[in-house]
Amino acid sequence: MFKKYIFGIALATATGFIIAGCGGETASNSNSNQSPNTGDVSSNTNNSAGNVAGAIPIGIAFAQTSNVALLGQEGVAGAKIAEKYFNDKGGVNGTPIRLVFQDTGGDEAGAINAFQTLINKDKVVGIVGPTLSQQGFSAHPIAERAKTPAIAASNTAKGIPEVGDYIARVSAPVSTVAPNSLKAALKQNPNIKKVAVFFAQNDAFNKSETEIFQQNVKDLGLELVTVQKFQTTDTDFQAQATNALKFKPDLVIISGLAADGGNLVRQLRELGYKGAIVGGNGLNTSNVFKVCKALCDGVMIAQAYSPEHPGAINQAFRQAYLQQFKSEPPQFSAQAFTAVQVYVEALKALDKKTKISNLQLPQLRSELNKQILAGKYDTPIGEISFTPIGEIVQKDFYVAQIKMNPDGNTGKFAFIK
Repeated sequence: MFKKYIFGIALATATGFIIAGCGGETASNSNSNQSPNTGDVSSNTNNSAGNVAGAIPIGIAFAQTSNVALLGQEGVAGAKIAEKYFNDKGGVNGTPIRLVFQDTGGDEAGAINAFQTLINKDKVVGIVGPTLSQQGFSAHPIAERAKTPAIAASNTAKGIPEVGDYIARVSAPVSTVAPNSLKAALKQNPNIKKVAVFFAQNDAFNKSETEIFQQNVKDLGLELVTVQKFQTTDTDFQAQATNALKFKPDLVIISGLAADGGNLVRQLRELGYKGAIVGGNGLNTSNVFKVCKALCDGVMIAQAYSPEHPGAINQAFRQAYLQQFKSEPPQFSAQAFTAVQVYVEALKALDKKTKISNLQLPQLRSELNKQILAGKYDTPIGEISFTPIGEIVQKDFYVAQIKMNPDGNTGKFAFIK
């Protein structure tokens, strides 16, 4: 095993950096939820050292409450589609999988509690999640110490796979994805010279992402005229927007989440800004449409997924999503599906070597982790594999531009050729 540095955590001081509108809803409100028609997970496992009997439990730790739910709910949707898809195809060599959901809420404490519950109470073989990189840096060490695989489906900050030997991700790092949107903006308008940057200073991912954006601005020979900070819980951006517009930027770059980022886009447009806007990964959700409405139009966002990817499994995933939600699948849903797929295919490969029903849970988790890192997977986001430390190896990336419909409430991500 490759040695990695384990990030420390401070359980007693875990604070709700990004809670908005969820009152006292914290880790204590994170309840285990079974997927439909799957029964009681506790009946499928013995004690923590026992064998897995019956349906194979896989934990899903996404935000289903707080402002982060705008992202987490997309992950839940993708995971549930994956559960049905793979069980309809026979599960793991005839044994079904069973997803066990825990709500992480929007803070680190909620993610820690969700991981502890999935590992110690629900006895899952592995976990998908949490929603935010900020949560990952606190919750992933829990999985590492328990030697339980955790696959991050939406954590793109620098350092996530390095948290431990049992941590991998199917969400490409921001350093790989983010620069593509700047190149697309310059292709549309080669006269861009001055750039204003906004970022949420209380979120680990957005702090990591803005560093990439700012360095890329300099590497491209553009002038970084101002850097404005805000909180993910903010709703009023008049001061930061007014200050930035004094510099007459040609391009604005925003690293935030859907609610705060969408509000910032709206207020910039309301103050008269007409230049290009590049949004970071936190704005990469159709849930932002309801925040900035018609004023979302034109925002460019780099993508690690395209619904138009020609792979057969993506077409099946896309069709299932369209049938259920009547809209194109977003990146976070595709990545959550992919994470579940990785578990299913790794479990199938492992089961062919050694019947997983004969393995004690600790041994199953350990052998499953090895198999995950050794595999290659044809997924909705394309062909992927992992480096020895759990970093995703992915070939296909895109840039999309938001195109709002005349009603001002609905829209789509139009991919830039």
